[in-house]
Amino acid sequence: MDTASLGGILLALVGILAGLLLEGGHIGQILQPTAAMIVFGGTLGAVMLQFPLRTVLAACRRLVRIFFHGKDSGEATLQQIVRFANKARRSGIVSLDQDLSTIEDPFLRQAVMLAVDGTEPAELRRIMELEMDNHTEIEEKIPAVFESAGGFAPTIGILGAVMGLIQVMQHLDHIDEVGKGIAVAFVATIYGVASANLFFLPVAGKLKHRIHEEQFVRHMMLEGIVSILEGMNPRILEVKLESFLTSPRAKGKEESKPA
Repeated sequence: MDTASLGGILLALVGILAGLLLEGGHIGQILQPTAAMIVFGGTLGAVMLQFPLRTVLAACRRLVRIFFHGKDSGEATLQQIVRFANKARRSGIVSLDQDLSTIEDPFLRQAVMLAVDGTEPAELRRIMELEMDNHTEIEEKIPAVFESAGGFAPTIGILGAVMGLIQVMQHLDHIDEVGKGIAVAFVATIYGVASANLFFLPVAGKLKHRIHEEQFVRHMMLEGIVSILEGMNPRILEVKLESFLTSPRAKGKEESKPA
């Protein structure tokens, strides 16, 4: 579990609600189902209009990665590649065909399969880099869904507030209820601004971070399999791949070099 994500949401909610209670308010003042329906329904509709349904559903499925993330996935992948290197050194690269069914990551499985099939290192690198580029283009749309929701929600919150004020103005003959009605109307604005700044935009930022980490691990996978094909010593290979986990800046410098 990602304690930063869970703790961040809890801290934000506790801070806001505590401030409300200290000012003499109560939670019931901001619990308005109608306002929630307007803001979240309108935001979801706008997002679905902007993005294909498949992308929206993919973004919803990715939410679990905000709170649960395998911290040791990179280290486990490194050790798996080193085992492949030792086996290939003893029995040849073709011997890795027996391990294909045990590889869970589709990217690594495809890279190993190409290696077993006798693909040249340069060609394997070209194929898998193209796969990474396609994968990255798809993944970059996921945070964009939440960024768009963060942009729509405050505006729709204002729309909900205006709709509430319209209802209030139609009942000015009951002046005692006007103040209460105005307060209720502005709850929609609270929902819009709060959901954008406490959920949608932070989620987009965290997903970008997660995607960057996954891309980094895929670079390590590719470099590891190509190095195995080139006959690199497993111990040297392990040291080489460890730099991917300990020096994130190294990848940025490597990617900036001309091809």
